[in-house]
Amino acid sequence: MTIHHELDVEVRGPWSLTTSRAFWEGFAPGVLAPQDKAHQLRSVFCVEGDWHRAEVVVIQNGSTATVALTGDGDLDLAAAQVCRFLALDVDAREWPEVAQRDPVIADAQKQLPGLRPCGFHSAYEAAAWSVLSQRIRIAQAARLRDDLVRRHGDGGAFPAPRVLRDLDLDLPGRKAEYLRAVGEAAIDGRLDGAVLRTLDPDEGIRVVQEIKGLGPFAAELVIVRGANAPDVLPRHKSRLNSEVAERYGPDRRLSEVSELWRPFRTWAAVHLRALGQRSAAPSPSRR
Repeated sequence: MTIHHELDVEVRGPWSLTTSRAFWEGFAPGVLAPQDKAHQLRSVFCVEGDWHRAEVVVIQNGSTATVALTGDGDLDLAAAQVCRFLALDVDAREWPEVAQRDPVIADAQKQLPGLRPCGFHSAYEAAAWSVLSQRIRIAQAARLRDDLVRRHGDGGAFPAPRVLRDLDLDLPGRKAEYLRAVGEAAIDGRLDGAVLRTLDPDEGIRVVQEIKGLGPFAAELVIVRGANAPDVLPRHKSRLNSEVAERYGPDRRLSEVSELWRPFRTWAAVHLRALGQRSAAPSPSRR
């Protein structure tokens, strides 16, 4: 039975749905559904736990996010998941203080007002993307993902773990085997975003690496963009090191400057990446 659920979420600290949506459109492998209003976001996803399809519409009204959900499963879980993958559940009232300590981040906050890092819908989807994108071009991996959604998904949502586990896929290398392992791990609860968010980042990365096919780079992605943890220092992003060298000077190191970013190291890293993408192209969105 399809049910409807709506709630208002008070977002603490700077937030712009428009800016955050542009980040998602620019960097997420999935393509958002057509968005017809500036302060609105629509998406579909599988709800962690029961893995039913849910559809969400998020509208910004000042510091309030109105989250309207439709689906057949646990929409309270779905609402918490939306707040996690849009970073609406992060108390960011101290985020402007990072700008006071770091003029580079101050400039980033000025250029990207209200940006909150949007993650994957779930740690499970992040893990699946990590497998799909291993050793191939991002564009090719995106086509593989789109094909999975089209052929095996549920109305635009990524295939549920039980579906993914049981598929007989013809994919490069060991991707099919690793995707089955990801599906099994999600069914067993080892890719629960809420749980992974509570772990020390290093411990979370270690736990994720126990899943077949997920090495350090993939495990870090699952924690940073799957659980959408706000204070993790990405150590496997060469582009981030390049951005630090360009904006802070060739003698500065990521481990050094990132101390100024606590407790928002993920957020600061995302802002630098977004600035780098802006510099590379006038419009970051893949259209």
